Amino acid sequence: MSEAKRIAKSALDQLKEVTTVVADTGDFEAMKKYKPTDATTNPSLIFAASNMPAYQSLIDDAVKWAKEQGGTPEEQLTNAMDKVCVNFGRKILEIIPGRVSTEVDARLSFDKEAMVTKAKQLIDLYKAEGVSKERILIKLSSTWEGVQAARELESKYGIHCNMTLIFNFYQAVACADAGATLISPFVGRILDWFVKNTDQKSFEPLEDPGVKSVTKIYNYYKKFGFKTVVMGASFRNTGEILGLAGCDLLTISPALLEKLSQSAEVVEVYLDKKKAASSSQEKVTVDEKVFRWEMNEDEMANDKLSEGIRKFAADAIKLENVLQQRLAQ
Repeated sequence: MSEAKRIAKSALDQLKEVTTVVADTGDFEAMKKYKPTDATTNPSLIFAASNMPAYQSLIDDAVKWAKEQGGTPEEQLTNAMDKVCVNFGRKILEIIPGRVSTEVDARLSFDKEAMVTKAKQLIDLYKAEGVSKERILIKLSSTWEGVQAARELESKYGIHCNMTLIFNFYQAVACADAGATLISPFVGRILDWFVKNTDQKSFEPLEDPGVKSVTKIYNYYKKFGFKTVVMGASFRNTGEILGLAGCDLLTISPALLEKLSQSAEVVEVYLDKKKAASSSQEKVTVDEKVFRWEMNEDEMANDKLSEGIRKFAADAIKLENVLQQRLAQ
C-alpha cells in the first residue's frame, strides 16, 4: 500500500489492518457504527445499557424467563442475572462477526468451583439460544482461583476464557500456563495508579506504564509460543491504543473509537512477533507461591486487582437491584 493511500485512511481503519478491534460497550448502535470484530461486556456496561429504553425488551425477557423457572426469590434473581447477560451477548452476536465476552460474577473471584459452575451454566444458556460456545469467551477475574478455573474450563470442557483484570506480568504468565484463550491487561487503570501514586503525571505513549506492561507480556507470549492472545483494555487516550498497534486485540470504548475514526494519524506497528522473538526475556515458572508473592510485591497490581473486583461486584449489585424490582412487579 502506498504511503499516500495509507494516510488517506483513518487511524481506526489503519489499526484494524494490524490488530483485531473489539468494542468495549453494551451499546448495539456503537457496534453497528464502528464495525468491530468482537465485543466485550461486563456488569458495568450492561447496567448502563439497562437504563436505555432500547434495551428494555432484553431485561423484560430475562425477568419473564426467571419467573418461569420458579424457585426462591434468590434463585430467580440469579437466573435473571445470567439470562440478561446472555440476552445481551446473543444480540451482540447478531451484529459482530466474531466473539462476545460474558463475565462471571466478580463476587465468585476467589471460588474456583463456583466460577467453573457459573461458566458452564452461561454456556448452557447460550446453547439453548442456538449460540455455539466457540463464539463465547467467559470472563474470569485473574485471581489464582480464576486462573485454575480457566485451566479446568479450557482443558476439560473446551470453554474459552478471557482473563480480565490483568495488571501484572506473573498474572499473565500464569494465565498462559493454564491455557487461557485470551487475557485482558488493563492499560488505563495501570496509568491511573501511577498518576495517583507517583510524582509523574503524564507519560508519552511508549513510556506509559500500561503500554510497557502489555508490550512485555506480548513479547513474552510470542517469544515462547504461547497460544494465549493479548487484548489490551481500559484505555484512557488514543496514544495508549496506538502505542500498542500490532497487539493481537484491543478493546476500545465508543468515545475513543470515534476519536480514532476522525484521526488521520499514520499508525506505526510497535508490537510484532518477529521483534518479540529477539527480546531478551527468559522463561519463568509461576506456581501458586510465586503468583501470590509477586502480586503481593507489586503494590499497583495488588491495589488494582482488588479495586477492580470490588467495582465489578458493586455494579453487579446495581444490576441485581434493577432486576429485583422487575421481579417484584
